Amino acid sequence: MAPTEPIAALPPARRAGWRAYAGAAAAVGVVAAASAPLLGHLDLANIAMLFPPAVLFAAIRLGRGPAVLAAFLSVAVFDFFFVAPHFTLAVSDLQYVLTFVVLLAVALVTAELATGLRTQRDAAEDRERRAQALYRMAGELSASLTVEQIAEIAARYIREECGGRATLQLPDGEGPAAPPDRDHGAPPPTGKLIYLPLQAPMRNRGTIAVALDAGALTPSPEQHRLLETFATLTAIALERVHYIAVAQQAEVDMASERLRNSLLAALSHDLRTPLTALVGLADALALTGPRLAPEQAELAQAIREEALRTSALVHNLLDMARLQSGRVVLRREWQPLEEVVGTALRALARPLAAHRVRVALPAELPLVHIDAVMMERAFCNLLENAAKYTPHGSLIEISARERDAVIEIVVADDGPGLPPGRERELFEKFSRGRSESPIPGVGLGLAIVQAVVTAHGGRVRAGTREGGGAAFTLELPRGEPPALPDQIS
Repeated sequence: MAPTEPIAALPPARRAGWRAYAGAAAAVGVVAAASAPLLGHLDLANIAMLFPPAVLFAAIRLGRGPAVLAAFLSVAVFDFFFVAPHFTLAVSDLQYVLTFVVLLAVALVTAELATGLRTQRDAAEDRERRAQALYRMAGELSASLTVEQIAEIAARYIREECGGRATLQLPDGEGPAAPPDRDHGAPPPTGKLIYLPLQAPMRNRGTIAVALDAGALTPSPEQHRLLETFATLTAIALERVHYIAVAQQAEVDMASERLRNSLLAALSHDLRTPLTALVGLADALALTGPRLAPEQAELAQAIREEALRTSALVHNLLDMARLQSGRVVLRREWQPLEEVVGTALRALARPLAAHRVRVALPAELPLVHIDAVMMERAFCNLLENAAKYTPHGSLIEISARERDAVIEIVVADDGPGLPPGRERELFEKFSRGRSESPIPGVGLGLAIVQAVVTAHGGRVRAGTREGGGAAFTLELPRGEPPALPDQIS
């Protein structure tokens, strides 16, 4: 593709040089020479009408200035060579003055009209050229796949169409364009700089700096709009490439998540049976005779406890995989909250034995529409976390209240509290409060709590307890519990 004449290098109005004026004079001379043999055969009025075409030619081909010169030269030449007395500008008959005036007026009007048409023609050609350039640029940008390709295309079209060099200045982070920290293309030369925002539909994608070549005139409004359109096309292409990358990354993440859940489910399922057998063997070892020595009995108990702990971790992995797969069907029933909390407390009686547990559930609390097994698992994880991460003798409190259209349940403790600024991160899978900690666990407890509560149409959040410590708040939809028999009667 051959480069076109730079639009920005052209002045708003073309100035005719001395060659154009010489050409206008030559055109009038040619008409005069061609009309000389007709003198005596045609009336002077008819001969006078041969000069406006010379003016028309000068206006179309050479410009307004040469056309005006041709108009005055036509009158002068006609008077000098064709009107008696010849070879002088004197006029013997005053009627020729009117002829000169009409000839001059016709020539000037012809020059003005032809010049206007020429200007409109040039403007139409410029618009067509800009439209073609925009069309080609849009086609190339639509096929680009990287930021580097977009930067090269934008710089090339601005150089070819506007006579300047462009530099894309893009921000690294999300959000509005920051001070440029990554440039594409060569540094702009010294000259007039034009900065244009790369404003895409979603947000600003950076800035494009255009340095006009030395000696270039300031772009006209049309040329500036062309640069703005180039910048808009570039911004849209950058946004398209950005969201293609985001979509590809999301697809990779989803595939990785599915693979990880499948592996976790398969691993957990295969580990449950040997762990259950290990617990049974440890119990059988303690019950079979002869009676074990104290050291051996302690060892058998340690094996049993470690097997139970590992089994609990496997159950968490399996529950997380099931919840993430979306194949879990909640068996929801209207339940009193104190029964579910009581079941969780009984299941964790041993870990909670070294702590003070206080339950404050109002008697007038309405029934909740929940899957009792899944919600019990959520309470068990919260209570187990409180037992593991607080010192012996700490207070663990379970409270609830009815607020607006939700039932708000709080599990709080007076321990060391949560890492500041990481309240939301704790609910992610395999995330722990301390990356290096002697406390056993894989960081799935709070993720399961969030998955269970979300499946019930609620939400969970972590915060700081008043007076110090951690507080986890579960919000469940209140719903409309069924009427009791005495209420029906």
